[in-house]
Amino acid sequence: MRYLLRDRMFSIGDDFWITTEHGEKVFLVDAKVLRIADTFELKDNNGHKVAVIKKKLVSVRDAMKIERDGHVVATVKKKLFTPFRDKYEAVLADGREYEVHGNFLDHEFAIEENGHRIAHISRKWFSFRDTYGIDIRDDQDVALLLSVAVCVDHMQAAEHETKL
Repeated sequence: MRYLLRDRMFSIGDDFWITTEHGEKVFLVDAKVLRIADTFELKDNNGHKVAVIKKKLVSVRDAMKIERDGHVVATVKKKLFTPFRDKYEAVLADGREYEVHGNFLDHEFAIEENGHRIAHISRKWFSFRDTYGIDIRDDQDVALLLSVAVCVDHMQAAEHETKL
């Protein structure tokens, strides 16, 4: 299934809907303001909280946590040594790992598990520049993969802002 997101939507205070490619509202990303750490809540279309995404306050490198029901289910961070391009990793609470790699600034990247692509993020699917899509395999945890994409986009935006 393909989901649509707005480009650079992850600034604190901006709430937005993630929709299907057919325009159906699926998840609301509720950006929480006045918090010590960057925080987003992913809510289903009935308003139920599906995940909470928080920037880790104390960390050697930027990292964000994805929580469900008060438990950390994944930690997303930039890999330390990647000589030719940026890479991120999502370490899941159950020990699995997702590798995230590609061209992040142009929103052309993939999320893989054990070398198999489970999600593909692309801006090329759309003629309007402020939208990109996330194509997620049907057998995957959609909310978790969308949360990973939110983390990567937010960390990339923050890193790019500090370099300017």
